[in-house]
Amino acid sequence: MKAKKSKIKTLEQFKEKHYGKRGSKKRDLLEAGYESFKIGALIQDARLEQGLTQEELADKVGTSKSYISKIENNIKEVRISTLQRIIELGLGGRLQLSIKF
Repeated sequence: MKAKKSKIKTLEQFKEKHYGKRGSKKRDLLEAGYESFKIGALIQDARLEQGLTQEELADKVGTSKSYISKIENNIKEVRISTLQRIIELGLGGRLQLSIKF
Protein backbone atom coordinates (compact mmCIF):
# COMPACT_ATOMS: atom_id res chain seq x y z
CA MET A 1 0.00 0.00 0.00
CA LYS A 2 1.45 3.35 -1.04
CA ALA A 3 1.55 6.25 1.37
CA LYS A 4 -0.39 9.32 0.29
CA LYS A 5 1.65 12.33 -0.64
CA SER A 6 0.87 15.11 1.83
CA LYS A 7 -0.72 18.23 0.37
CA ILE A 8 0.10 20.20 3.48
CA LYS A 9 2.62 22.96 2.90
CA THR A 10 4.56 25.06 5.34
CA LEU A 11 3.89 28.80 5.42
CA GLU A 12 7.29 29.36 3.82
CA GLN A 13 6.43 26.98 0.94
CA PHE A 14 3.08 28.72 0.43
CA LYS A 15 4.70 32.16 0.33
CA GLU A 16 7.36 30.98 -2.14
CA LYS A 17 4.76 29.45 -4.44
CA HIS A 18 2.42 32.46 -4.44
CA TYR A 19 4.77 35.40 -3.77
CA GLY A 20 8.22 34.23 -4.85
CA LYS A 21 11.47 33.78 -3.00
CA ARG A 22 12.71 36.16 -0.33
CA GLY A 23 14.10 39.29 -1.95
CA SER A 24 11.64 39.36 -4.85
CA LYS A 25 9.55 42.51 -5.16
CA LYS A 26 6.22 40.73 -4.67
CA ARG A 27 7.52 38.87 -1.61
CA ASP A 28 9.03 42.03 -0.08
CA LEU A 29 5.65 43.78 -0.39
CA LEU A 30 3.96 40.86 1.35
CA GLU A 31 6.47 40.84 4.20
CA ALA A 32 6.25 44.63 4.68
CA GLY A 33 2.46 44.44 4.83
CA TYR A 34 2.63 41.68 7.42
CA GLU A 35 4.89 43.75 9.68
CA SER A 36 2.45 46.67 9.53
CA PHE A 37 -0.44 44.35 10.31
CA LYS A 38 1.45 42.78 13.18
CA ILE A 39 2.06 46.15 14.87
CA GLY A 40 -1.63 47.04 14.69
CA ALA A 41 -2.64 43.65 16.06
CA LEU A 42 -0.14 43.94 18.92
CA ILE A 43 -1.49 47.37 19.86
CA GLN A 44 -5.06 46.12 19.77
CA ASP A 45 -4.24 43.08 21.92
CA ALA A 46 -2.44 45.21 24.52
CA ARG A 47 -5.27 47.76 24.57
CA LEU A 48 -7.92 45.09 25.08
CA GLU A 49 -5.81 43.33 27.71
CA GLN A 50 -5.74 46.59 29.69
CA GLY A 51 -9.48 47.09 29.24
CA LEU A 52 -9.13 50.32 27.26
CA THR A 53 -11.37 51.50 24.46
CA GLN A 54 -9.85 53.05 21.37
CA GLU A 55 -11.14 56.41 22.58
CA GLU A 56 -9.52 56.04 26.01
CA LEU A 57 -6.19 55.09 24.43
CA ALA A 58 -6.44 58.00 22.00
CA ASP A 59 -7.10 60.44 24.88
CA LYS A 60 -4.04 59.19 26.77
CA VAL A 61 -1.85 59.57 23.68
CA GLY A 62 -3.28 62.84 22.39
CA THR A 63 -4.70 61.56 19.13
CA SER A 64 -8.10 60.53 17.80
CA LYS A 65 -10.08 57.31 18.16
CA SER A 66 -10.20 57.19 14.36
CA TYR A 67 -6.39 57.20 14.12
CA ILE A 68 -6.06 54.37 16.67
CA SER A 69 -8.65 52.38 14.72
CA LYS A 70 -6.79 52.93 11.44
CA ILE A 71 -3.52 51.71 12.99
CA GLU A 72 -5.15 48.63 14.52
CA ASN A 73 -6.86 47.76 11.23
CA ASN A 74 -3.73 48.32 9.11
CA ILE A 75 -5.30 51.19 7.20
CA LYS A 76 -2.67 53.69 8.28
CA GLU A 77 1.01 53.15 9.03
CA VAL A 78 2.19 54.47 12.36
CA ARG A 79 5.25 56.69 12.78
CA ILE A 80 7.83 55.48 15.28
CA SER A 81 7.35 58.58 17.45
CA THR A 82 3.59 57.96 17.58
CA LEU A 83 4.12 54.26 18.24
CA GLN A 84 6.38 55.18 21.14
CA ARG A 85 3.69 57.48 22.61
CA ILE A 86 1.05 54.76 22.24
CA ILE A 87 3.23 52.17 23.96
CA GLU A 88 4.65 54.39 26.70
CA LEU A 89 1.92 56.93 27.48
CA GLY A 90 -1.11 54.95 26.42
CA LEU A 91 -0.24 51.43 27.47
CA GLY A 92 2.44 52.01 30.11
CA GLY A 93 5.01 49.91 28.28
CA ARG A 94 8.39 50.46 26.71
CA LEU A 95 9.13 50.27 22.99
CA GLN A 96 12.14 48.21 21.99
CA LEU A 97 13.33 47.99 18.40
CA SER A 98 15.84 45.61 16.93
CA ILE A 99 17.38 44.93 13.57
CA LYS A 100 18.07 41.37 12.44
CA PHE A 101 20.15 40.29 9.47
